[in-house]
Amino acid sequence: MAGHSKWKNIQNRKGAQDAKRGKIFQKMSKEIFVAAKAGGPDMESNAALRLAVEKAKGVNVPNDVIKRAIDKVTGAGSDENYEEVIYEGYGPGGVAVLVYCLTENRNRTAPNVRVAFSKNGGNLGESGSVGYMFDRKGRLFIERTDSTDEDMVMMAALEAGADDIESTEDGFEVVTPPSDFLTVKETLEGEGIEFISADIEMIPSMYTALSEEDEELFEKMLDVLEDNEDVQDIYHNAEVRD
Repeated sequence: MAGHSKWKNIQNRKGAQDAKRGKIFQKMSKEIFVAAKAGGPDMESNAALRLAVEKAKGVNVPNDVIKRAIDKVTGAGSDENYEEVIYEGYGPGGVAVLVYCLTENRNRTAPNVRVAFSKNGGNLGESGSVGYMFDRKGRLFIERTDSTDEDMVMMAALEAGADDIESTEDGFEVVTPPSDFLTVKETLEGEGIEFISADIEMIPSMYTALSEEDEELFEKMLDVLEDNEDVQDIYHNAEVRD
């Protein structure tokens, strides 16, 4: 069920991104700006910026939006300061949730995140309360088609540094160390492979099944969090039902 859940999660996330395209662009612009400000605007020497740009391109952020976010580092808005804050807690049904934020005002962000949890059957926890259930890994999803060469995908990914490859009826899940993510991605792209999703994520070590009632509450909680301009990424271990 866990493997099936991962593919359903990808499909649901893509649908949510399509429905909130403008907010996604804003969030990606902020992430690119923060990476460029911290390590400089040169993508060749700034791996974090390269990752942020790749992530933005993965959700179809236009090149001019990406360029404006990088140029902002040396232009108007260069004095903006954001800090990364990670909130941990449990959603309805005991689902473990990590919320990654970029904010210039913790006093605004923390109460909003807390309310999103508490009003939808969850509760915010202390630092470390659920983080131990997740591992930071690169993860790439490749859809299986009639022309997919399974041996080529596996060989190319492993030679480029992938930790693991899972083959299912839907496609392939390639897992990498964070440091090798871009190398594996670029190697597979060189072989003509396209991705449904490719990102460095917090991957849960186990999944939690939800009742229909809890799943509805959880979806409402995710909607509230995703609408929050300070929230960049949300990771959870909910097992999505058909």
